[in-house]
Amino acid sequence: MQVLKSFPLHPTLYADDVAQILTPSIERHGQQEWRLIVQTNELHGHLGIYSTIGAKMGLYARELLPCHHLHITSYAGSCPPMSCMNDGLQVSTSSTLGHGLIHAIDDNPRPEARFQADGHTITLRLKPSCAERIASDIAQGKAKWGTESPRYWEYVRALALQYWLEMDRRQIFDVVSD
Repeated sequence: MQVLKSFPLHPTLYADDVAQILTPSIERHGQQEWRLIVQTNELHGHLGIYSTIGAKMGLYARELLPCHHLHITSYAGSCPPMSCMNDGLQVSTSSTLGHGLIHAIDDNPRPEARFQADGHTITLRLKPSCAERIASDIAQGKAKWGTESPRYWEYVRALALQYWLEMDRRQIFDVVSD
């Protein structure tokens, strides 16, 4: 830990809806994923879907390429909501814009990133079934409430919590070795 001696894991320290998934999420995905997604969403400013997916993707990339410095090319672009994935990638890998280790491509935004380390390259791509589910859920919320409505953001938060708990980082991405 860089600042904290340990990461807070007591449910009373979290918002009620987040506290409800603390134990099952840690049991299913581990404390490291929990910590990274919490940090990502604190940085991101709200509990988001793509920021959570980005944290899961970055952690999985670190497991596949165990290296401290990953060079990342993100294909999530620079326009929300897809670009929110970049916040999760930065937090979960420590490959930040400030370190010059992440580059976002705006052409044809998609939930995909290429990771390079020590002469190895992999690409992680959110599986089409997951990407379609997320896109459909977001479109439903936009159609029902519009993106300026507090109800829409409550809906996004509930989805983000659901995806956080349900989606296993080792199963939701296609892995391509370059």
